[in-house]
Amino acid sequence: MLRINELKLPLHHAPEELPAAIYDRLGVSEAEVLSWTMFRRGNDARKKGAIKLVYTIDVTLVDEAAVAARLADDPHIRPTPDISYKFVTQAPSDYSGPRPVVIGAGPCGLLAALVLAQMGFRPIIIERGTAVRERTKDTWGLWRKGVLKPESNAQFGEGGAGTFSDGKLYSRIKDPRHLGRKVLVEFVKAGAPEEILTEAHPHIGTFRLVTMVMSIRETIEKLGGEYRFQTRVEDFDITADASGNRTMRGLHLSDGSYLEARHVIMAVGHSARDTFYKLHERGVHVEAKPFAIGVRIEHPQSLIDRARYGADAGNKILGPAAYSLSHTASNGRSVYSFCMCPGGRVVAAASEEGRVVTNGMSQYSRAEFNANSGLVVDISPERDFPGGPLAGVELQRHWETQAFLAGGSSYQAPGQRLEDFVAGRPSTALGSITPSYQPGVHPSDLSTCLPDFVTQAIREALPVFGRKMPGYDHPDVVLTGVESRTSSPIRIRRGNDCQSINTSGLYPAGEGAGYAGGILSAAVDGIKVAEALALTLDVRKS
Repeated sequence: MLRINELKLPLHHAPEELPAAIYDRLGVSEAEVLSWTMFRRGNDARKKGAIKLVYTIDVTLVDEAAVAARLADDPHIRPTPDISYKFVTQAPSDYSGPRPVVIGAGPCGLLAALVLAQMGFRPIIIERGTAVRERTKDTWGLWRKGVLKPESNAQFGEGGAGTFSDGKLYSRIKDPRHLGRKVLVEFVKAGAPEEILTEAHPHIGTFRLVTMVMSIRETIEKLGGEYRFQTRVEDFDITADASGNRTMRGLHLSDGSYLEARHVIMAVGHSARDTFYKLHERGVHVEAKPFAIGVRIEHPQSLIDRARYGADAGNKILGPAAYSLSHTASNGRSVYSFCMCPGGRVVAAASEEGRVVTNGMSQYSRAEFNANSGLVVDISPERDFPGGPLAGVELQRHWETQAFLAGGSSYQAPGQRLEDFVAGRPSTALGSITPSYQPGVHPSDLSTCLPDFVTQAIREALPVFGRKMPGYDHPDVVLTGVESRTSSPIRIRRGNDCQSINTSGLYPAGEGAGYAGGILSAAVDGIKVAEALALTLDVRKS
């Protein structure tokens, strides 16, 4: 089978033009093609009015060798790679060795547990939050009533933070083993639409993620896995021998029990701050890492569609438009869009009382009136929070507390019209664009809940972005704050074997450990770490 990459056709091409383009690209007749399938479809919208659909096509031919030899110099035609997933090991049917423990049931922990279960190792999954259905009710409780449940919210609970997001399933990670494909295949098995296997920028949306997460849990349990919800890890039992070699021994849980655990995957997500402190207290190597902080910016989706697609705005194939923008400000700071959510809403993502955090979310349809995106500025430990491994956590907490106060101390988000923000004056009312954040937006001054250099950089960037995308800097565009959980503020350093560099048996993984960003990359990291752990279990099987 041969794969054709970068096969471009006009947006409005007729269906019969695609097979004709395949035959023409390969220089073959229809009779020489046994079959073809679409592997991926994206679009190139850089030129309004001349938008192209970009296809990747797999073709089975009568004489593949001859065609491949003739087109050997074409970089866009190559043998179709084998992207099927292959397990690194398999537990014997009578395996009775140690059961691995996975802490956290977000995308990373979910796929780690699934792969471990599929290999026969019957993992135990510890999740501090509730099962996803109950968690959804609790999260809506904050959005609708302003009532926060610290252990069950947009950050904590089955499915992780990705459940209440846009459900994006693409990333820029290097993936030579095609583990991302394994993730997508498992999601389709769990109920995701099959088009996520072919769209260049697939997404799912919250409602579908909820049912998928439940389906994957059912699969894990059928394979011998065990879930313990509403169970928080209170402490880590780590011992050291005479040479100082540190080893995981077990976990002290919030229900008062002790769980022997010598193979533990830490997949706690970027908001498990109490866990970060406990790991540091127990001597696990933790270090500060860069992250970003800023606001959510909200536009009418129709404005973004027109700016990106021109006369093709509203085309069903293209769907609601997304964007990606960046600017280096005169103060040396990078300002960029982050986690852009077409046709979505800004949501309350706090997990600690007395603090306000914003994030973006979309349903599968992406049919809501507004588009939103994070608009954030990079910060680094060396320059901005040099106070130790956990200084970034305290910086996040400080500005989230300021946002709570600026929003009226009621979990409303502080909001500001773009024109007022750029001019440096507080907003006393919002304009023609209705913000989507619930439990509400309180007109305020966002400069009181952001570092000065962040405010300055975003103020400078907004007119620049307006020149790139007409209407982006409309006076009534709404900014809400703060966007502070862009990624983990710490990294739990690990070695090539995926174990903590100073504590064997502890496997840091995913966003919380500083090794991923987003649903797909976190899930891929979960698979990698599960494989590393499984190989250790296989060696030590008893």
